Amino acid sequence: MIPYDSDPRADRPAGDEPPLDAYSRVVTAVARDLTPRVAALRVRHRRGEGAGSAVVFTGDGFLLTNAHVVGAATGGHAAFSGGAEGPFTVVGTDPLSDLAVVRAEGLVPDPVTLGDADALAVGQLVVAVGNPLGLAGSVTAGVVSALGRSLPAAQRTRTGTAVRVIEDVIQTDAALNPGNSGGALADAHGRVVGVNTAVAGIGLGLAVPVNATTRRIIDALIRDGRVRRAFLGLAAAPVPVPADLRERTGRSEALRVAEVVPAGPADRAGLRSGDLVLTAGGAPVTDAQSLQRLMFAEAIGRPLPITVLRNGAMVDVIAEPVELDAEHA
Repeated sequence: MIPYDSDPRADRPAGDEPPLDAYSRVVTAVARDLTPRVAALRVRHRRGEGAGSAVVFTGDGFLLTNAHVVGAATGGHAAFSGGAEGPFTVVGTDPLSDLAVVRAEGLVPDPVTLGDADALAVGQLVVAVGNPLGLAGSVTAGVVSALGRSLPAAQRTRTGTAVRVIEDVIQTDAALNPGNSGGALADAHGRVVGVNTAVAGIGLGLAVPVNATTRRIIDALIRDGRVRRAFLGLAAAPVPVPADLRERTGRSEALRVAEVVPAGPADRAGLRSGDLVLTAGGAPVTDAQSLQRLMFAEAIGRPLPITVLRNGAMVDVIAEPVELDAEHA
């Protein structure tokens, strides 16, 4: 990282410093640190060749990218701005989180430092590094526009296409374009706090957060090539707890059910759109991760008690999550 005092103008009185200089130094430092560690990927699919980005996160060649970048491919070609390039193989993919791990052959740059997106705040500076439209080593900057967003994503199954919801994504106004997918979203210290996943509109980009849940997914992909997921069948968003309930529980947020998948476990348990989820498995539910942390292999087929607020009354239900692939294959 470039030290802040490396700028020859650093000895100016604070009042004489142009207002963007400090900002520029941060972005420049992050760009220099991360750009060599973000690869441009080329992947050949049945319908042609696709492109994206990937981030080196181990010293032995493992790269983190998006599941939609690699699709059903088993490998492809990775190139780094420093000149290193070569084939990679797909280690594992998890469409529900839109994360994938690939392994590049030969020499690769040193790994990035993974941060913790749970520590992000709205308005915080973030820097995106990737390869949009085939332009290697592109850098954009912006702020965290919102946290806890949901992103619909299509996933192919043996019987067609199912729509999943990627929960808890980061929204940023850092410019993203096709090819940025799989690239790094970093904080001001160069720590990768997200994996850019989608361009949702002009001035609106989304990234999968790097946090404890993500690390668990990554470990499973390296170990098993897949993530066994429990499926509950609902989409929800964090909302403030009503004032009277806040006084009784001491909690300020819960999850509002936005959609219940017909005939899914949540539907069979009696959950409804509009329910306010307060607890699941006996633990408070305050954000999307509160449920995500429960939806791993050990939850499959086991009763999950859920308490919701419905029309001012507490309602207890028992849901039994199923394995995601088994339910929708």
